[in-house]
Amino acid sequence: MNTIPHWINGAPVSGTDTQAVFNPATGQEQARVVLGGDADVDTAVRAASAAFETWSESSLTQRTQVMFAFRQLLVEHEEELGRIISAEHGKTVDDARGEIVRGREVVEFACGLGDVLKGSFSDQVSRGVDVHDFRQPLGVVAGITPFNFPAMVPLWMHPVAIATGNTFILKPSERDPSAANFVAGLYRRAGLPDGVFNVVHGGKPAVDAILTHPGIEAVSFVGSTPIAKYVHEQAASHGKRVQALGGAKNHAVVLPDADLEFAATHITAGAYGSAGERCMAVSVAVAVSEAADGLVEVLQRKAREVKVGPGDVPGTEMGPLVTKAAQERVENAVGTAAAQGATVVVDGRGLKIDGHEDGFFTGPSLLDHVTTGMDAYQDELFGPVLAIVRVDTLDEAIDVINANPYGNGTALFTASGEAARRFQRRVKVGMIGINVPVPVPMAYYSFGGWKDSLIGDHPIHGPEGIRFYTRPKVVTTRWPQPRQQVAAGFNFPTSN
Repeated sequence: MNTIPHWINGAPVSGTDTQAVFNPATGQEQARVVLGGDADVDTAVRAASAAFETWSESSLTQRTQVMFAFRQLLVEHEEELGRIISAEHGKTVDDARGEIVRGREVVEFACGLGDVLKGSFSDQVSRGVDVHDFRQPLGVVAGITPFNFPAMVPLWMHPVAIATGNTFILKPSERDPSAANFVAGLYRRAGLPDGVFNVVHGGKPAVDAILTHPGIEAVSFVGSTPIAKYVHEQAASHGKRVQALGGAKNHAVVLPDADLEFAATHITAGAYGSAGERCMAVSVAVAVSEAADGLVEVLQRKAREVKVGPGDVPGTEMGPLVTKAAQERVENAVGTAAAQGATVVVDGRGLKIDGHEDGFFTGPSLLDHVTTGMDAYQDELFGPVLAIVRVDTLDEAIDVINANPYGNGTALFTASGEAARRFQRRVKVGMIGINVPVPVPMAYYSFGGWKDSLIGDHPIHGPEGIRFYTRPKVVTTRWPQPRQQVAAGFNFPTSN
């Protein structure tokens, strides 16, 4: 059976402690991944620290040339990487290819850092004195990433970190680890020096080693809110910068003037795509007044039409959940919702796929008459379950969203520009879509929510990524003429 190793200093590194990696479509173990800890993280830090000495002094041209080559390799190997992701995560190959494309956009952003990294210059701020500034890399930085986007989320981190002159250690999810090693191989082919990009697999021991290691300057994290809070607290207490993105409960509001067929089509895709295992998945549809009955009718039809099956089978729209535990948790949540008074309009529990009876499949579930006090509303289910909450007005819908502890993404379906403007100004959410169900920003904007969806104040990628992985220097310069006497004062210096 294949064993997936660490990747440190440009080479695979084995280990004695391993964990099973499953194929979610079959329920069978397909590989084992090594689990690292303090020693492995320390080895990676030492390699990354040595590489930083030369990589941080490399020219901007050299760094961007590596990024251009890496970007091309991602294009050429998109299908292969997509199938690797599908086999370990369960999502469809097309969905996996989509996440690669969205990650590649960050690489393209990193290819243009020459313009973004330009400093500023102020001439003659005082007599014979000029001021300019520039930004420099931090050193060794690390990323701790979730299972649901094994290519895209790391790609939101390491291209920007590396292009700005840092060296990087990635701790991917142990559930679907192979994508990280594949990307490491692409970086090497792109000409990235050994030690600049490293992969250490593992669970909590590896995470804790990263959070506490004195040689790591910054940590980027995406995952659940409780773990995001833990990562932020531990890393910050050890003097590190922290990006910590947490969970979500994303609402899509549908007004009576919306095209219900259009809204339901896009909400269905947003709710059930990737089996709902997305931090930007639509998990709640807020139906306003007379839109409710018609919306539920169309959503019911759309949910029953979703084609569920193995992710590598052409035509499949939704694959299995990532683990047996995830399958059981989601199906239990549907049963709890029914017991608490919700109407189960579409019940996805107990789905069996011919030839894949042991796979971690569950079908789309649609719950109506859900209230904000029910578990199905309050919990982040992270599965193909869409809850319908009925309200009377747009203002009431906004109040529901603002009262929720999460603030990652939200959407409004309407034909009214006035309603859209009121919604986007009043709602307390970081990323908003107007007739767009999954409003993930382009790479040249930053990704990050509000409230419990972002712990601290550092969003990810885009301009915020540049600021996170670099720090500024401001230089005040005077070049006096030879033997020129310039008066010095004992008072605090001022311009004149």
